[in-house]
Amino acid sequence: MSDTESDEEHNKLGFKEYEGDRNEAGERHGVGKAVLANGHIYQGHYENGKRHGKGTYHFKNGSRYVGKYQQNMKHGQGTFYYPDGSKYEGSWVKDVREGHGVYTYPNGDIYEGEWLNHMRHGQGVYHYHATGSKYKGSWMNGKMEHAGEYIHSNYKYKGNFSNNNDTDELEYTIPATSIKWTPICIISVTPVSELQQGLAIEVKAQLHMASESEKGQQSMYTYHFSPYPGFTFIVLDTYDVALMSREESKEGY
Repeated sequence: MSDTESDEEHNKLGFKEYEGDRNEAGERHGVGKAVLANGHIYQGHYENGKRHGKGTYHFKNGSRYVGKYQQNMKHGQGTFYYPDGSKYEGSWVKDVREGHGVYTYPNGDIYEGEWLNHMRHGQGVYHYHATGSKYKGSWMNGKMEHAGEYIHSNYKYKGNFSNNNDTDELEYTIPATSIKWTPICIISVTPVSELQQGLAIEVKAQLHMASESEKGQQSMYTYHFSPYPGFTFIVLDTYDVALMSREESKEGY
């Protein structure tokens, strides 16, 4: 069974067993546990014979719903765990994902935002696990629609979308560059995961003191910058400043 179906359909198959409270009319009422003929199991609150209130429903295929029920339907806040490892946590209205919710997909992608009729609809953010990028903006019937922006590690596109595609009128922006640099001796070139809200390169230059009195003393200089897409950084040469002079008046400098 998927979350798009009503649990009511399975009630028609009948109960294999029930253990719990009942009202004067003999209906399931209060807290109880029911095992259905199809192998599904419900444990939680009942009202006048129907699931109503907090409960947990285990499906034979491995799915599981934990949350609120109203008149046998998922209604209110609840979490649905799917057999493929995905999960929806958020608002339900009469067995349908509606309102604000977070869906985690099997590949690690996450959508957080508004839902309508089981589909992404309204404002929301989709996080791409593999790249770290995200789309933030408007959705309609499960697709990117109207105003939105793709935010990548070191640049972003902003504009209008239609049916999951951009309208070729996107604004391309790059975060401001931060520079702090003294070019003396390059000792490493390292990717930095986050800088200026984007992927950056870190280049470290270190001074090695030459005289006996200065042994053990070091100064570190670091240069950060956010490269354009496709930028290639090549270190052509490195040297130890201890072999040269650091004084402007000297020939080695």
